[in-house]
Formats: sequence, C-alpha cells, structure tokens
Amino acid sequence: MGTIRKMEYAACIAVAGVLLGGCGLAETGAAAAAGGASAAEQAKQAKAMEEDVQRDIEAAQKAADEKLKAAGQAAE
Repeated sequence: MGTIRKMEYAACIAVAGVLLGGCGLAETGAAAAAGGASAAEQAKQAKAMEEDVQRDIEAAQKAADEKLKAAGQAAE
C-alpha cells in the first residue's frame, strides 16, 4: 500500500471516528466490547465453578464408597 493510500485510509478512519463519536455509536461499540469481555469473564467463572462442583461430587462419591466398604467389612 502506497504512502498516499495509507494517508487516505487514516483520514477516512479519523472522519469515521468523528462522525460516529458525534452520534454516540462509538460509545455503543465500546460498551458492546466491554460487555463481550464481561460475558467472557462470566463464562470463565462458570467453567471454574463447574469444575469445582465436579470435584465436590467426586469427593462425596469417594467418601460414600469408603463408608459402604467399611460397613461391609464391619458386617463380616
């Protein structure tokens, strides 16, 4: 891309920024981007919570198996 083309491209970006900023659309885009980041963080937290719950279930299942085994040995 030539230097003139780059300057034209930069000028178009600047003009678009001014126009969008004037109508509030740029702020909407920024809010949407922030919301997207927030949704990604929530998904990450939900995944971590799911893993914690799965570990808790496995620990409870192991404890129940051990109690059942101990009860069986006591009955012998």
